[in-house]
This record gives sequence, C-alpha cells and structure tokens, in this order.
Amino acid sequence: MFEFFIAYRYLRSKRRVNLITVISVLSTVGITIGVAALVVMLSVFNGFGGIVTSMLMNFDPNVRITYTSDTPFDVYPEVEEFVKSNQDVNDYYSFVEGKSILFTGTKYEIVELRGVDIHDYERWGVTDMIMSGSSDLGGESIAKIVIGFPQRLKLSKSAGDTILISSFYNIEKTLFSLALPVNAPAEITGIYKSNNRDYDNNLVFTSLLAGQKILGFGSRVSGLDIKLKDSDNSEKMKNLILQSFPEAGLKVETWYDLHRDLYSMMLIERWAAYIILSLIVAVGTFNILGSLTMTVVEKKKDIAILRTLGANEKSILRIFMFEGMLIGLVGTITGMILGLLVCYLQIYYNIYPLDPSKYIIDYLPVTVQFSDILAISGMAFFLSFISALYPAKRAVKTGITESLKWE
Repeated sequence: MFEFFIAYRYLRSKRRVNLITVISVLSTVGITIGVAALVVMLSVFNGFGGIVTSMLMNFDPNVRITYTSDTPFDVYPEVEEFVKSNQDVNDYYSFVEGKSILFTGTKYEIVELRGVDIHDYERWGVTDMIMSGSSDLGGESIAKIVIGFPQRLKLSKSAGDTILISSFYNIEKTLFSLALPVNAPAEITGIYKSNNRDYDNNLVFTSLLAGQKILGFGSRVSGLDIKLKDSDNSEKMKNLILQSFPEAGLKVETWYDLHRDLYSMMLIERWAAYIILSLIVAVGTFNILGSLTMTVVEKKKDIAILRTLGANEKSILRIFMFEGMLIGLVGTITGMILGLLVCYLQIYYNIYPLDPSKYIIDYLPVTVQFSDILAISGMAFFLSFISALYPAKRAVKTGITESLKWE
C-alpha cells in the first residue's frame, strides 16, 4: 500500500541532521534499551524461579494429602487405593510428621521428624543430596535417621554415629505420668545438603514405622505425598481428590500451595520489575509523539499535496501511524536481538559468574521463555501505537488551503 511506502520514505529521506532526526534516534534507542533490559530481567527471574522450584520439589511432593483430626480413620485405605489406581500418579508414599528433639551427651537440637514409607530409595529426592553415608532407612532393630548438614555441625556427629531422639508427644506423656522421658537410640545413616536452609536446619528423615513409634502415631499416618508423571497436573489432581472425598475432611495442597507466600512474593517482584522497566520503553515511545508532531508541522505542504492528489483522511492517518510504528518496530527488534544475545552469552559462556562461597550456584541463571518475548513485544507495539495516534490525527486536520496559499 502507498501509505506504508510514503511513511518509509519519510524515515529514510532526512538528509540533514536536525532536531526531528535526533528525537527519532532517541526514540529508537530508548525502546531498544527498554526492550533489551526487559528480556534480560525476565529471563533472570525465570532462571531463579526455576532453580527455587526444582530445589523445593526435590523434597516436596506434587500433591500432599494431610489427614486432619476430623478425618475418619476408615477413609485412610480408601484414599490410598484411589491414589494408587490413578493413571497420573508416578509414585506415592505415606508419612508421619511431628516435633522431636535430638540429644547427644551435652547438645540437643529441636527438629521436625518426618517418617516416610519409601521402599525404592533410588527414586527418593534426598538420595541425590547425600553428602556422606546413605539414604537407606531400613531396619527395625534401631531407628535410622538422615539429618541435614547444619544439624551435623551443631550436634558434632557424623554418619554411623548413634544419638538419642525423643518426641514432644513422649515428653508430654511422661510429664503427666510424673516419669522421666524415654529417649530412643537412633543411628545416623546419612547427611544431606539440599541448599535450602529451612530444610537443612530443621528436617530429619526416618522410616515410617520408626516415625510412628517415636511420635506416638500408632498405626495412623499424617498423610500421603504424591509424585505425578506431569507436575502441571497438580491442580487437577487436587480438585479430583477433593471432589472424590468431599466429606472426608482432607487437606489437599499442591507444590505451589506448600510455599504460596514465597511464590507470590516472587510473582510480585517480577511484575514490579516489569512495570518499572516498562517506563524506559514508555519514555522512548513518548519521544515518538514529539518527533511525529514536529514532522506533521514540517510536512504540511506534503500533506496538502497528497490531499489534492486524492488521498483521503484515512490514508493520511495511516502514513503517520505507520511512521510511528516503524520506529517502534526497529527499536523492538533491535532490543530483542540485543537482549537475546546477552542471554545467550550468559547461558553458554557465563559472562556474569557468582561467588559459590556466598551463593548456592556459581552462575547467574537465565531462562528465556517465548511468552515473555510476546508480552514485551506486545507492550512495545501498543505504546508505539498510542504515541503515534495523536500526531496522526493532527495530520488529518491539516487544512489544504492554509498549507498551500503561501507556496
């Protein structure tokens, strides 16, 4: 169409450097910098978010079913059978959980004891994080536990050592009977390090039978942890369980629900950074408004001639809209290329390393998502469209007689 051709000629035909040219260049540079910064920033957020999620999901299930005090005892086997028969379930295990105390001769540590019913330890997430010893919790003669590396330092114990363990339930029971609490011996079979301070400092693992005995659960369990074949089906599985057992009083949580505050904070930070950096693009597109407005004043004679040659108001509007959109297009594409180039260099050449003694990783994580590219491009084009709209409408109102009477 001839409107696009004329808009393109207007951008290329500026032989001399004047104020309009400078403003147009600044518009393009501003959009380029803003788009590049957004691409890099969102990719870094994606990288950190992916690392946090993978770290948490090594311990956390995709779906956790917790039995409450209102849950009937006879519903336990029904829920387990339902989970076992579901085709989306890759693995599941029962667990018990409660506060306990680890004792040595002179030291003690309050921990969260979790007893897990795991038969295939090779598929257990903690197995890949064992620093010393093993993740095997089998054997009924003495309780076997896996503790975190910070707990090992505080208790001055290593894999193979024996410590004493007691639960809050046991202490409460002995207080009412006016007797000394009974502390059960436990063998440390492994030391794990997950790079998650909350887990490493507080979480201790043992077998389900040992956990039931120490915590006073009898034959009951706290709930079920479920690993799905596809973690994206977690919300679907949650709703299915709640619909299948509406009166059971079950508490069902997905991996997102278990750390909802953390994920919500990460999302808020992401949106805040997106909005702030979008202001750079907004400044660049605002310059489009200024340069196009001055171009309209400069091209009054050209507009009048086009109108006398038969161009209608819509054609004049399209010419200046296309000119503004071309500036936005050049800035957006250039910014995308620059931002993706920086991400590529970081991914493959680690141009910005991190100190592993201070951080849990030695590189700045970057993950590029196609949805981010679409969101950034859409925002840049929308702002360019808005900025070009006013000058284009002003060009339409240019009078033919007034523009040509002194020519």
